Order: sequence, then structure tokens, then C-alpha cells
Amino acid sequence: MYHPTSRALAVLELLQAHRRISGSELARRLDIHPRTLRRYIAILEEIGIPITTERGRHGAYMLVPGFKLPPIMFTNDEALALSVGLLAAQRLGMTEASTAAASAQAKLERVLPEPLQQQVRALTETVSLDRGRIAPNVDSALLMQLSKAAHARYRVRLNYRSPHDEHTERDVDPFGLGHREGHWYLVGRCHLRQELRSFRLDRITGAQALAIGFERPERFDTLTHLTASLATQPRTYLAEVELRTDLANAMNNLGSAIGVFEPVEGGVLMRSQVDDLDWLARELARLPFGFRINSPSLLREALQHLANRLTMA
Repeated sequence: MYHPTSRALAVLELLQAHRRISGSELARRLDIHPRTLRRYIAILEEIGIPITTERGRHGAYMLVPGFKLPPIMFTNDEALALSVGLLAAQRLGMTEASTAAASAQAKLERVLPEPLQQQVRALTETVSLDRGRIAPNVDSALLMQLSKAAHARYRVRLNYRSPHDEHTERDVDPFGLGHREGHWYLVGRCHLRQELRSFRLDRITGAQALAIGFERPERFDTLTHLTASLATQPRTYLAEVELRTDLANAMNNLGSAIGVFEPVEGGVLMRSQVDDLDWLARELARLPFGFRINSPSLLREALQHLANRLTMA
């Protein structure tokens, strides 16, 4: 449970970060009721933080111009969260991320009191994050350029290299960026193909922002689309497996990236595009519920070979 003081300080952080911000936006970001927000504003005013208020339907809160706070301080939870985030940044494939993260970590430790410095240092020296597959380097400047275009709702012109080394120039409305299975992707409407597409950032050889705006679909979820796109991407084999469980349990055990799930009588039908049937056989073998392979027959053979190896072990 959050302490009121922590909530009030979170309000203050948002006021510092934005020259002008509405009460509804503050309440949404903190997931609180507008009446509760007014209590936190009152707490800040009681301790001498000068806040001005614009009344009316489009009113907003803002700090008095020129007001500056003392040097920033972090709570234990905030410092530890930042340290874990810096560790995670090193595995996302961004160019020079390791150097930047190490520099940011050093700056963070300099502003922390000694006891908290020791906790953060212990965390960074003992915690390891699984790197999974090695991600190709992504130009940090390109990542920032595309994120700015997506935020400002400006079209971009991309020079793109396909997996078959075909080079095209295309205009794209960037809806968002996501990281999945070791790669960064841009998701947006491609005007060359006239449909929603996903583009790997390490295959983008050039990008130019255009002075053309666009409307992003309401409630568009970049990661949800990216997951579905990768799960249905054509590969060597299309496997169909009937899972003897419900939809929630199937997705919890297999993850949404493995394929497309459809509830059917008696269970769930999974359709999965894969290049490695031995890998899919191992994923199926660890399931806590029964299943039946509809196709391909090579998947049944891969599962039988796995069973034989385990029996002989």
C-alpha cells in the first residue's frame, strides 16, 4: 500500500517533469480519484511547494515559474528499480548501452546515502539477467528518432532491407516500438503494402521524419500486435496441436508468442509456425496436461525420438 507522502511526492515529480498538466492526467497516471489528487496537492502546498491552478474544464496544475527543488533523492524502492532497469537496458541490443548504463549507474550511486549505495552495489554485483539469444546492435539514435515520430504522430520514410536482402523505400505511420525475441521492432501502417506491418530496427538502413501527420487507432497495443505477428509469421512447418486444457492455462504454459490459440470443443487448438520441430516437441513434452498432434507427422516423430532419448537416459 502506498503511503500518502509517497503519493504526494509522485505528484511533485510529475509537476516538475511537465510545465503544465491537467488534474485528470495526474489522476490517471497515479491511478487515483481526482478528489484524492486534490488532497495530495494540498499536502504539497502545506509544506511550501508553490502550485498554481487553472480552473475550468481544461484547467491544469503547474509549479510557479522559477521554483527549483533541492537535489533529487530516491527512496529505496526507486533506487533498486532504477538499478534493475539499468541492468535490463544492457541486454536490449542498443548501441553502447553497456557504457551508458555503467555511467548512469555511477551517477546514481553518487547521489545515494551510504546504506542505500551498499544495497544497490550488492544488487548490481550479484544479480544476472538471462540474455537469451544475442540481440543484434540497434542504433540508439534511430530508436530515439522513431520513438519521437511515433509520439508526435508523424509519418517516416524508411529505407528497409528484407531478410532476402531486398532494399525498398516506404512511408510508414509509426504506431509504436516493441522488443520481442531478441529484436527491436517498429509497428505501423506501411503505405507501400497498404497494411499493418512490423519492421526490425536492425534492418532499417535509413529513416526520415516527414511533415505528414496521422491518426493512431484507439487502444492500439504494440506488443500484442507484435506477438501475434511473430506467432503467425510463415515458417518451415505449420503445426496443429489439440491441447486438453482451457485457453488461460494453455497460454500460461506456452506463452502467446508460440502460436495462435483457438478454444474448441474439449480443449484448445494451437496453430504454430516453426522452423525447429525438435524445439516444439520439447515444449509440448513439458506440458502438465494432455495433447494430440494433428499435423505434421514429423512433429509426432520428433516427440517419439525425444521420448526414446529420455527412456534411454
